[in-house]
Amino acid sequence: MSRLLYKTFLTLAVSLLLFSCKKTDSPLTKVTPIEIDSIASNYYEQYLKLYPLEATVQGDTRYNDQLPINIDKDYISGEISFYHSVQKQLDKVDYKKLSDEEKTIYDVLDFTLKDKIERYAYHPEYIPFTQFGGLPLDFPLLGSGQGSQPFKTEKDYDDWLKRADKFPQWMDTATENFRAGIASNHVLPKKLVVKMIPQMKAEELITPDFDKNIFYGPIKNFPKNFSTAQKEKFTALYKEMIIKKIIPTYTQMGDFLETEYLPKSRNSDGINALPKGKEIYAYYAKSWTTTDKTPEEINKTGLAEVAMLRAEMEKVKQQVGFSGTLEEFITHVKSDQKAMPYKTEKEVLDAFNGILKKITPKLKSMFSATPKTSFEIRQTEKFREASASAEYMQGTPDGKRPGIFYIPLPDPTKFNVTSGMESLFLHEAIPGHHYQVSLQQENTDLPKFMRFGWLGAYGEGWAHYCETLGPEFGLYTDPYQKMGYLSDQMLRAVRLVVDTGLHTGRINREEAIQYFLKNIAYDEAGATAEVERYMAMPGQALGYKIGSLKIRELRNKYENELGSRFSLAKFHDEVLNQGCLPLDVLDRKMAVWARKQ
Repeated sequence: MSRLLYKTFLTLAVSLLLFSCKKTDSPLTKVTPIEIDSIASNYYEQYLKLYPLEATVQGDTRYNDQLPINIDKDYISGEISFYHSVQKQLDKVDYKKLSDEEKTIYDVLDFTLKDKIERYAYHPEYIPFTQFGGLPLDFPLLGSGQGSQPFKTEKDYDDWLKRADKFPQWMDTATENFRAGIASNHVLPKKLVVKMIPQMKAEELITPDFDKNIFYGPIKNFPKNFSTAQKEKFTALYKEMIIKKIIPTYTQMGDFLETEYLPKSRNSDGINALPKGKEIYAYYAKSWTTTDKTPEEINKTGLAEVAMLRAEMEKVKQQVGFSGTLEEFITHVKSDQKAMPYKTEKEVLDAFNGILKKITPKLKSMFSATPKTSFEIRQTEKFREASASAEYMQGTPDGKRPGIFYIPLPDPTKFNVTSGMESLFLHEAIPGHHYQVSLQQENTDLPKFMRFGWLGAYGEGWAHYCETLGPEFGLYTDPYQKMGYLSDQMLRAVRLVVDTGLHTGRINREEAIQYFLKNIAYDEAGATAEVERYMAMPGQALGYKIGSLKIRELRNKYENELGSRFSLAKFHDEVLNQGCLPLDVLDRKMAVWARKQ
């Protein structure tokens, strides 16, 4: 799920920041800032020019025709220069004179800039995409007419033609970067590359068939007010673009990965196998957790959490009278009919609505600030629910679209509550992602880079922390629901062990899959997909548990220190009122809050 955050800003004098770009002129500008608000607002205005797809996702249509080749080394050089220029502006700010709120803005921007600059030291451009993410995977949804790229006006249709025109150039640069990675021994594992090849050769991307190619979506669903002449014009242009540009581009990438890249990819699983692999993973662990915790410290935390959760699962096993081992019980609950009480889709949706009804009275005592954005529970659409997971789709800041909790129900009789029904709702819906994301977007006092920003350690950490509120909401009284909660907690604990194990060379892919299956009620295909995700995105999976533990640590600390002066509602409000923060910044922010109580 993607999410984001901002504040009022001043008119700035703008002058050009000069540097050359081989493939695409950089859109960046340099400013003489007045104060932290203006530095922050100008930074993000320029950032959106660097990453126009992010502007599109936010509903900012100014750059919908642009697709910069932002993986090109000269473009990256200009981007880094821009970050350094903003850092120099920050260095001139008198931090001591800032208000507490402004210090938080400064701290977040300072972290953001330093993180982006350090990231490029490890050449992420050598792996421009994987089977889990990157432009080639995002592009089909954008071009289908079902994503964030709008197709409502003639300009919208022209914008997409201009944007798609740059796609072959982006993919050519990706091929160059993969080759540069080969030359420097910075390549993906073979076990991942074999999954990318069929993605590039998927029928819905490379077939010329009008009924099957996903990129024909916009001309199969023209706006009702389009004239016959408009429809004929864009049908011809889109067919030409798809046949001459999109299809050959995906086909060529698939062939390149299969014939040239796969033979040069590596047999190892962890990033530690790369040159400077240990340093690269230490950076990713720091970046994704937004802390200075080392992989070794994170691994120890994971092992301790797994042991604690296994002990709790043993209690549930005894409660339901299961006589086998814990591993056998974990396997058993996947098929236990007592954990699958529903017959129809309506019964499952009613059960989720029942959770909302049950927790609503307690929300008022736990939160003073609540979102204005409305909220809905919906079944995932039939066309995508077979492969979809439960998810939260954020609403729009203007209130036109509600926040939506989607639940896929391809077969409601197999919906198993030990997959974490009650904890799932607290995480994905209320008070998890819906409260956090909505309050962040609605806060117009935040600078935009924070109002629409996302840090997984905070955002996913908050949602994971919300699962632990279940007992206070009167949930998890049923042993199967309790097992679902423990399974959700275990998934994130196992990630600490497996991610750090893979990327420091302690364990390989096969050992990671077996460890996963020993502790979590997944089938082998599901466990394999999870482990390969960690292989493709080192460190990404660490943020959930690390963030959750930090928020719980802060709550316990201030409950003890403040005693009768502690208000849970005020604590939650303070955690949420400036959006996604690096955990160290959150720590400082909450210390300031506690002194004022």
